[in-house]
Amino acid sequence: MTDPVPVWPGKLASYGTGEVFVRAAPALPGAEPAMLVHGLGGSSTNWTDLMDLLRQQPPAGQPWPALACEALDLPGFGFSPPRDDEDYSIDALAATVAGLIEKRGNWPVHLIGNSLGGAVCTRVAARRPDLVRTLTLISPALPDLRPRLLPLRVTLLSSPALGPWLVTRSQRASAQARSELMLKGIYFDPQSRHPQRRIEDIAELSRRDQVDYANRVLVRAARGLVVEYMRPGARSLWRDAARVAGPALIIHGSHDRLVNPLLAARAARVFSRSRVVVLPRTGHVAMMERPAWVAREIRSLLAVAPSGLPGGRQAG
Repeated sequence: MTDPVPVWPGKLASYGTGEVFVRAAPALPGAEPAMLVHGLGGSSTNWTDLMDLLRQQPPAGQPWPALACEALDLPGFGFSPPRDDEDYSIDALAATVAGLIEKRGNWPVHLIGNSLGGAVCTRVAARRPDLVRTLTLISPALPDLRPRLLPLRVTLLSSPALGPWLVTRSQRASAQARSELMLKGIYFDPQSRHPQRRIEDIAELSRRDQVDYANRVLVRAARGLVVEYMRPGARSLWRDAARVAGPALIIHGSHDRLVNPLLAARAARVFSRSRVVVLPRTGHVAMMERPAWVAREIRSLLAVAPSGLPGGRQAG
């Protein structure tokens, strides 16, 4: 087993009313901009391997472009400071992503999101289509009220009274034990996680244990997601999905324990210009568990996406 690429470096960047930590992979001349958004409890490092694949020069004659990939830590996650207003709703996180894209001044972007990040990206694409060239969602956390065990835990985590207690209680276990439990929840095959990535996972959990706002942000972001699941009518995430006019790729894992892969059928009906894929023997984080497969699917989307920029600022 070869050693994986190191995590990409990053620095703080403004999104208008605050700052977030943004990692960037080295980009080839003429590469098209991409922004990647992680899920609940994740960080920009979740995208390390996929970014390495998408940034590479395509073989001669292939129709897809290389991407200039940037991945942010949502406010309060990874190395990003918390929001001053303590608002971790989907609306607030979507405004953060949209503000960051505008501030980077290189849009429209290929927008890619996982889980909570998929919900955030759906809202951005629906309400700021000028910023988005293509949309890729990996196990997006779109509303689904069918009962499942792990989503129930997210609902419990969102409780103002119970959530903080659950997080604090979980920290009685070692970072290594919690990392192993997390892998079992989000991977189809936890043993496929590279040993170096496991070391990085444990180190990140240990670091986050020392961050005084980390638990509070996790609980409030979970609450913001649960609120969206209950939101009816014109402001719902599924209504946003129907408004997305640009090319979209929706990827589900066949053995996802958090987001039901049966939602793939609904996504195919609701997104107007979409390709929906269910990857076999895959869990909740396909970009981590199957990065090469996800990269192939994204390249297929890029190959047929319009080359002209629909609006906004010219790339480069």
